[in-house]
Amino acid sequence: MARLYAGIDGGQSSTTALIADEGGRVIGRGGGGPCNHVGTNEGRARFFAAVGGSLDEACKMASLDSKAVAFAAACLGFSGGAEDKEAYARELIRSSKYKITHDAEIALSGATAGEPGIIIIAGTGSMAFGRNARGEHARAGGWGYIFGDEGGGFDLTRRALRAALQAEEGWGAPTMLRDLLLNATGAADADDLMHRFYKPEYTRARIASFAPLVTQAAAAGDRVAIEILKRAGAKLAGLVEGVYKHLFPAGENVPVAYIGGAFRSAPLLADFAELVRVHIGSQIAAPRLSPAAGALLEALRLDGNQNELSGHA
Repeated sequence: MARLYAGIDGGQSSTTALIADEGGRVIGRGGGGPCNHVGTNEGRARFFAAVGGSLDEACKMASLDSKAVAFAAACLGFSGGAEDKEAYARELIRSSKYKITHDAEIALSGATAGEPGIIIIAGTGSMAFGRNARGEHARAGGWGYIFGDEGGGFDLTRRALRAALQAEEGWGAPTMLRDLLLNATGAADADDLMHRFYKPEYTRARIASFAPLVTQAAAAGDRVAIEILKRAGAKLAGLVEGVYKHLFPAGENVPVAYIGGAFRSAPLLADFAELVRVHIGSQIAAPRLSPAAGALLEALRLDGNQNELSGHA
């Protein structure tokens, strides 16, 4: 019987499932909604719908019966960690071997195609994760929006709102961020916007979606916005440097990949790249493969299969 492999990337905004055959050829792909919170009955149902639905879709594309298929190995990487999702994942997926981990590990595996290196993630939140040739790993950041997530989308919007509030109250530098935020949200003033952001309808992801306004203001020469982006780039570079110091000897050139919406800001990315080059002597690069493909690679390796992925990985 043919050996099959499953890789799943379960995130805050979406879920992706990939299936590969024994040769590493991707034969199925499926997508679903978010699956990062499972603490309530509603969250559990959302998890089963997202993961189960994405896997059903991938099985359909691969001409497999999702109710009967059994995998040689499956790897699932989840935003927010794996501890509260492992039992559900095993219930959903039949497999001889499992690896259930966090999203940063599969993002790194995809970014470097399984090789040692460091991945920096800056979406709604932020964290860095690395692995060396000995299989040792380390992380930095990922503390959540209250205590950390520097350089992520939520943090950028938070800093923009703070600047707008300070300008409005007369104890901060003038900035066009205030008008940009008010126009984008329809709020009457910065104080009104602050109170709106505390309401449940303004999720962390929704607040983070206003982060591009900082880049817009910086492009127009707004000094406050320029400084916010510089600080964000420096914080993200600091996370990378922290991981590097734990795993690699000084002077070793290590692949550093980046992923996440915050890096759509060209000035932030440029500042980040320059600081990584100066501090650890490494060049940054976009990921070679997706996090879902990274999960699929981990599934193959779990089974002792060293084939590379081919097809639409």
